Amino acid sequence: MPALAEAGYHVVAPDLRGYGRTTGWTADYDRPLAPFQMLNMVRDQLALLDAMGIAQVHLLAGHDYGSPVAAWCALIRPDVFRRVALMSSPFAGPPARNPPAGEDVHAGLAALDPPRKHYQWYYAERRAAGDMDNPPQGLHAFLRAYYHHKSADWPGNAPFPLSGWTATELAKLPDYYVMPLHATMPAAVAPFLPPGESPWLTDAELAVYAAEYARTGFAGGLQSYRCNTGGANAAELVLFAGRRIEVPAIFLAGASDWGIHQFPGALARMQAEACADFCGMHLIPGAGHWVQQEQPERVVAHLLAFAAPASAK
Repeated sequence: MPALAEAGYHVVAPDLRGYGRTTGWTADYDRPLAPFQMLNMVRDQLALLDAMGIAQVHLLAGHDYGSPVAAWCALIRPDVFRRVALMSSPFAGPPARNPPAGEDVHAGLAALDPPRKHYQWYYAERRAAGDMDNPPQGLHAFLRAYYHHKSADWPGNAPFPLSGWTATELAKLPDYYVMPLHATMPAAVAPFLPPGESPWLTDAELAVYAAEYARTGFAGGLQSYRCNTGGANAAELVLFAGRRIEVPAIFLAGASDWGIHQFPGALARMQAEACADFCGMHLIPGAGHWVQQEQPERVVAHLLAFAAPASAK
């Protein structure tokens, strides 16, 4: 944020609904999920801009779950969000009206030897928040192992494209994406706790995350995953089938990030179909999933180059 501000931009970095200091939502597992559905996430961004008196955003950037939120903001309101940078999670476009039937991937994963499960469907389970709120190794150690396991610091992160949404292909993903069937997320990442802090995420910095999650719990953040896995988002977003992001778009990710391949085919569809004005994909060496933290200078350089007006290029 300081580097972008020093370049002359007014930078705002809101938390998504359910995270940090956001209010006006409930983490109750049995309450309706409508507040966490994607269209309401877009409404949140528009409401924030209204509250700040901002009519138009020059560049909207989103990482991880923020990436699809940014994508949908740009697709639905190109008049407000004038260009978009998607990070670590490719946007495959709106869901199809009549998607073809496929393999029951979850039954297939459970039948493997050893049996597995997809992390997003685990996150949608009632127990998941409690598992992570009170990990046996402590919240700080859990988050340290989780961040390390998904970063370029873990040598096992050498991603490659998967051929399809099948159990045998998904089983090639690391345990933090396709977990042992009976594991919790704290148990899945525990073996990968590094011996010390990382230069890109010190213990003091990590303590801020641990303190916030200790205060809020994980349930609010996990509500959004349930909108995806249960089909609530797709039921609404299918209205936009055939539409594309029309504003200029780029994609940034770590070269060691398995997240770009966790939904097979999404990366290719983003470039060929989902974006009408795709301005480039940048896979940054020395970064895994946390690209903006692991390689901040390179991320800032790409954002500034993309944000520069055409007359300055």
